[in-house]
Amino acid sequence: MDTHTDGSNEHTHAGHNHAAHDHATHEHGTHDHGAHGDSAHDHSAHDHSAHDPAQFRAKFWWSLALTVPTMVFSTGLQDILGLSGPRFPGSQYIPAVFGIVVFLYGGLVFLKGGIAELRSKQPGMMTLISLAIVVALGYSLAVTLGLAGMDFWWELASLITIMLLGHWIEMSAVMGAQNALGELASLLPDTADLVTDDGTRQVPTAELSVGDRVLVRPGAAIPADGLVVSGRSDVDESLLTGESAAVTKVTEASVVAGSVNGSGSLTVEVTKERDDTALAGIMRLVAQAQASKSGAQLLADRAAGWLFYAAIAAAAVTLVVWLFVKPGDPGFVLERVVTVLIIACPHALGLAIPLVAQIATSLGAKNGILVRSRAALEDARRIDVVLFDKTGTLTQGRQGVAAVMTANGQSDEQVLALAAAVEAEAEHPIGRAIVASARERGIRFENAGDFTAQAGRGVFGTVEGATITVGSPRVVAERGLALEQRLADAAERAQAAGETVVFVLSDASGSDRVIGAIAVADVVRAESKDAVAALRRRGVRVAMLTGDSKSVADAVAAGLGIDEVIAEVLPDQKAAAVSALQADGSRVMMVGDGVNDAPALAQADVGVAIGAGTDVAIESAGIVLASSDPRGVPMTIALSAHTYRKMTQNLWWAAGYNIVTIPLAAGVLEPLGVVVSPALGAVLMSASTIVVAVNAQLLRRARLG
Repeated sequence: MDTHTDGSNEHTHAGHNHAAHDHATHEHGTHDHGAHGDSAHDHSAHDHSAHDPAQFRAKFWWSLALTVPTMVFSTGLQDILGLSGPRFPGSQYIPAVFGIVVFLYGGLVFLKGGIAELRSKQPGMMTLISLAIVVALGYSLAVTLGLAGMDFWWELASLITIMLLGHWIEMSAVMGAQNALGELASLLPDTADLVTDDGTRQVPTAELSVGDRVLVRPGAAIPADGLVVSGRSDVDESLLTGESAAVTKVTEASVVAGSVNGSGSLTVEVTKERDDTALAGIMRLVAQAQASKSGAQLLADRAAGWLFYAAIAAAAVTLVVWLFVKPGDPGFVLERVVTVLIIACPHALGLAIPLVAQIATSLGAKNGILVRSRAALEDARRIDVVLFDKTGTLTQGRQGVAAVMTANGQSDEQVLALAAAVEAEAEHPIGRAIVASARERGIRFENAGDFTAQAGRGVFGTVEGATITVGSPRVVAERGLALEQRLADAAERAQAAGETVVFVLSDASGSDRVIGAIAVADVVRAESKDAVAALRRRGVRVAMLTGDSKSVADAVAAGLGIDEVIAEVLPDQKAAAVSALQADGSRVMMVGDGVNDAPALAQADVGVAIGAGTDVAIESAGIVLASSDPRGVPMTIALSAHTYRKMTQNLWWAAGYNIVTIPLAAGVLEPLGVVVSPALGAVLMSASTIVVAVNAQLLRRARLG
């Protein structure tokens, strides 16, 4: 049999995770564009841990204010434009003074980054920017003090200002992608109404312990994972699960921290402390995804390293060639070298993949798709076969009422109410299923008197003076009772479909009579059929794996439109079943929830754990569906396709930009009168960064359903 979890245990995967608030309040530098953290390079070339968008915004505006007079009073710029600007005694020193101030105020952040890169022996974008502005500063200072040539003060100031603008936009984009963590953490209220013998008192959420009872008022956020002990309300779990419809919560239903209560009041018994809540689990999974690297990210990292060496080589060749061609014009030669170094800055390349990955994990989290491994998300688009475990994945993993069948003169409500009254004190899963179904339908019933239970036969009790029996077919046979043909046919069809049928008997008419039957089965999730249909529309094969009998498996598969069924599989054979599907070269995604699914999840090309599953299954999977909704599987594949497309577009743009512009910066078109200045190089570089950032943001508009 499949190991499964009760449907009420949704979100219990958070038990192995850390506190949500801990992840929400730390600086975003921990994630470093969302893809770094395991090498020296990760803390240098792309490390923006101290980079706050507000800081760069302020630096940009102040630098811009200083750059304008620098350009206005620059005689070199005036000569280039053929203008005669305002001049007065000492005005020739204004560009130098303001240029140095811009360098010290706006440029130092790049110098610090460059030094960090050199110390880590991983030179990159910051090193190239630092080299360019230091060379421009040194040469301009020399010209101001008497060296023949044209100073670069206006170009130095404009370069730093434009770089600050690009960095501000980049950091704002990255922070926007990471804000999903803070948004999730903010769902958890700071205080809770603790129920005591004297009423309620407000306590910090952090002080709640397992077993405490809290009162959740209408419209309030639920402070901790727990079970409803009294009350009824509709709860909005959309920000945790991605499911827009509110979920009705009644006694014994599970609730998760951060979800929002509806119009009713609930008393909840805490089952998880704050550090172990489902919300903390989501935070940890998102953080893990942001710290992981995909194949595309590794390629971008390598490309950034190659670009550094290519830039140094191009600058060296440019220096040698132009010194030979124009030995008497060191200003032009230096300008070419500086421009090459500016153009080669791998800012766009460093942003191309991490920002897309950040947004993808955030978008996934908002839709109930928690990405633990970026590589898994990247591979999901290439899946050929999705193999679903049945119990707890396509089904709810709990017994539920599949159908109520009645004899003439009886209604579904009457039969279910009488059965629930007798089963109210029963501990058997079938009894719990009948009682739960009656409550879900809003059927009122009183507990039966004189309750007794007989193993293998059923339960008995007195309701309104009549003896009611809820028993197996064996009881009906032993009492020699006849079934109405319509009822007999319906019961036979239910049994053929693998459902368990119990009969409801009453002696209200003076003798025993079968008044109805109830079919109980592992409840198929209402969303499973839509999930299978969506996958088949994408051209993906769908198969089902289960330890149940073939007849039960075939009945479930037929109802869902699944053709490939692997039934009667022992737990230790599940990984082998995945391997068999992979034998012909097919890429397999395994979707499961139980402990015995863990080897299969690990064996699959992509493992997807249903959120209500066990910690072991979740740790073996690259992707977790927080809402236990199998429709998240086709949504995951769609997210993978959209994400890969954006990554590819950004890589081509970032790399193609450098391939085209480095030769232009070196001056290959100078004989035709086309010369790219350092300031224009900075504009082009920043434009490339902005294009990559904007293109990544468009991923937020992707439709996953």
